[in-house]
Parts: sequence; C-alpha cells; structure tokens
Amino acid sequence: MTQQPTAGRAPVRARRPAGVQGGIRPVQSSGVTTRLADIAAQAGVSEATVSRVLNGKPGVAATTRQSVLAALDVLGYERPVRLRQRSEGLVGLITPELENPIFPALAQVIGQALTRQGYTPVLATQTPGGSTEDELTEMLVDRGVAGIIYVSGLHADTTADMQRYERLRAQGVPFVLVDGFSPKVQAPFISPDDRAAMTLAVTHLASLGHTRIGLALGPRRFVPVQRKIEGFVRAMQDRFDLSAQTVETELVQHSLYTLEGGQAAATALIERDCTAVVCASDMMALGAIRAARQRGLEVPRDVSVVGFDDSPLIAFTDPPLTTVRKPVPAMGQAAVRTLLEEIGGTPAPHSEFVFMPELVVRGSTASAPNVLRTS
Repeated sequence: MTQQPTAGRAPVRARRPAGVQGGIRPVQSSGVTTRLADIAAQAGVSEATVSRVLNGKPGVAATTRQSVLAALDVLGYERPVRLRQRSEGLVGLITPELENPIFPALAQVIGQALTRQGYTPVLATQTPGGSTEDELTEMLVDRGVAGIIYVSGLHADTTADMQRYERLRAQGVPFVLVDGFSPKVQAPFISPDDRAAMTLAVTHLASLGHTRIGLALGPRRFVPVQRKIEGFVRAMQDRFDLSAQTVETELVQHSLYTLEGGQAAATALIERDCTAVVCASDMMALGAIRAARQRGLEVPRDVSVVGFDDSPLIAFTDPPLTTVRKPVPAMGQAAVRTLLEEIGGTPAPHSEFVFMPELVVRGSTASAPNVLRTS
C-alpha cells in the first residue's frame, strides 16, 4: 500500500505522559475509579461526565466532550476505538491490480479530485497473493481515514458476503462503491451504463454489415458482466431477431479480464464463425486481435474488434482500437463528490449514479467480409 504524507490530524494513540518513566501509563481494570478521577481532574469535570463520554452516552456538551478527550491524550490513555477522531486529511482508495490501465487512470482522477479538496489519497491495491480487500480496509480504518472509495471490489461479486460493508458502516466509516451494484448495501454507487455500452457496440457493428457478433467477457458472477450480457442480448434480439438462448449459448464467451483471457474467448467465438467480437475490456480486445492473427486473419479486414474502457494509449495500438469509452473523469469526480458529502454529514440516498459511455470508432472495425473465413 502506498501512502503519501499525512495531512490533517492523525489518529490518537497512547503516548507517554509527562513525568512517567519507562513507557505508557498503564490502564488497569482494578484502577478504573482512579483513572476516572485522574481524567476528571485533568478535564475539570465530574467523574460521571467522564463516564458518559467514554461510554458514548448523550447529554454531554461538545466542548465538554472535547475536554475529556483532550485529558485522555494528555494523560496518555488510548481513546476507545469509537471515540478516535478520524483524520480529515486521508481518504482510502482500494482498487484491483494496476496492470489494466483503466484502474490507474481512474485512481489518478480520484486522487486529483481529492487533492483539490484538501485531502490526501491513500492508494491500496489488491494483487494476486497479496492483501485482500478486507485486510486493506482494516489497514485504512486503523490509519483513521475519513472515508473509503472502492473500485470494482467485492461489491461487484454477486457471490460475496455484503455484510462486510454493513460492518464498515457500523464503524462510522463513510464509503462509496464504483463499478458494481448490490441492493443489499446501503451506500451510493457509481457505475457506467454497461447495457447501453453493448447497444452502442452492436449498433456500430450491425451498421457495417456484421450479423454474427460475439461477446467476450469475464466471469458471470460479476454485476457488470451480467449487465453487459443483458444489453448485448437485447441489442442482438432487436437487430437480428435472435432468441436470448441462441445469443447466450452461441455468441457469449466467458473468460478472464486479461489479454490471454480475451485471446481464448475470441478464439472460441471466431471458431463459431463470428466476424466481429465485442470485448468487455481493452485488454481482452488486444487478446482478441492476437487470436485473429494467430488464425491467419486480419483485423479489421476479416474480423472486427471492439473494446471497452478506452484505456490510456489504446488509440496507438495496431490497429488503433475501436472501443466504448468509459466515462472515467465524470465517474471519478462523482465518487469523490459523493464521498465528501457522506463525510460532511449529508449522505446521498441508497442509489446508483449511472454514467453514459461513448463509442470511439478507430481502425479495428470495418465492413463485414463477404465470405466467412474459418481456416
């Protein structure tokens, strides 16, 4: 996990009080009364008031509560977890691996937006065999972040336990979820319109004369995958009057969100006589181009390929990739704005903010070939 210098006040931890040698002043269960008396004397309040503050009870003025917390700090007692002040300077950002260039691009937008608002982003990245999302969350909470933004996290996995997010909310940590939606999580979501993205891709390819169009995407358990399938099936039905079963059985191929995954999926679709392949990521689309070339086919003369994301530098591939542009700037800025509203005490409703993608036509799509090549 990469952490920039902390801005704002850091979480308060136990310190050595003045005049006490050899370490932190011990907090012993047998000395609770003495401890309350010490804190009360330091804060200039009654022991009953100290007890109410430590137990999170209402009926204590804000200034009095702050005096008690300050007394804890001066005397070297560690604040109870629920009373630790969160840093106003740190916001956690948890992303998947950074090999897919769309994730660094989104992280950059979010980081810049946070910096403009006076916050310091703390980037936590999941890597194969590394820290899990739960472990990264725990580390960020321990560092007193003011809130967390999750990108393509477990909230997008329909098989994951969503109680982890409710537990986080119970800890008082605001959060926003990007890419993926769950009705089980009471939080704001930021998503691209995956269904509309597939309509854009299919409409473009159909206008070029393609009738046998395949879809290559990741595992079905993910919400964005399910939505892309829904949009693809509907578009193919509208354009070519195909049954949903035919589309899903013959024209949809699941794989991994990698170049190798795209290559494997596209190989299967080309073998089913597809003259065009729509991919759920630009990385998969590069794999689809490789698959076509390995079969002696040219892109786009023999096979057209459409990606998804419009990742940085994807316009400079060979051929330049036609893709559906994910609205990264708008999504990233909306995620930050929504999180800061949550932090400020005016939370957004449990809803999903959906952003429209855009088709970017480049050199990897062309008119359908007159004769299917199945070499």
